[in-house]
Amino acid sequence: MAIQQGFAVHALSFDYGQRHRCELEAARKVVRALGITDHIIAPIDLRMFGGSALTGDLDVPKHRDPLDPNGGIPVTYVPARNTIFLSFALAWCEVLQAEDIFIGVTAVDYSGYPDCRPEFLEAFERMAGLATKAGAEGTARYRIHAPLLRMSKAAIIRAGIGAGIDFAMTHSCYDPAADGLACGACDSCILRRRGFEEAGVPDPTRYREQ
Repeated sequence: MAIQQGFAVHALSFDYGQRHRCELEAARKVVRALGITDHIIAPIDLRMFGGSALTGDLDVPKHRDPLDPNGGIPVTYVPARNTIFLSFALAWCEVLQAEDIFIGVTAVDYSGYPDCRPEFLEAFERMAGLATKAGAEGTARYRIHAPLLRMSKAAIIRAGIGAGIDFAMTHSCYDPAADGLACGACDSCILRRRGFEEAGVPDPTRYREQ
């Protein structure tokens, strides 16, 4: 979407000790397919803190309704993850003399993570102007773009198809097998599969549980 809007894109991914680290190879494939040549994979080992099923020894929940409002914030929430990610992006922006950060969060079909909410993104944008040399000197006005924020998974999939994305290259599962097969039962797999069904698009994901 950033490319479609005419931005020169610098891609940033994170190797943060996540159990679904195979998503990084998917990111490399997508970046190459989009013709982006500047792609940093930043190492941040959040396993030192733990506190999440994605970075610690907790089990990833399976076969639950991720949209159940009574389910609370799930154990797959990684403490302050998007705050950390956006801080790295902001630092790179200042070096690049760029002002626009794109993040792919959604506040519609999501698992209740607090750092996917519009209030968080608005607060971070305000903070970015205070926390940086360029912001303090008035030479930059940072903007956080979240084009998927109010889109359902189905709408996101349709937009991706329209942009020429091959979803077979992408990865969503929180608890994949060693060979990268998706579990088919975690919150992320359930939301992904439901999104393809609602979009009327064949799901190219390779699941362990068909």
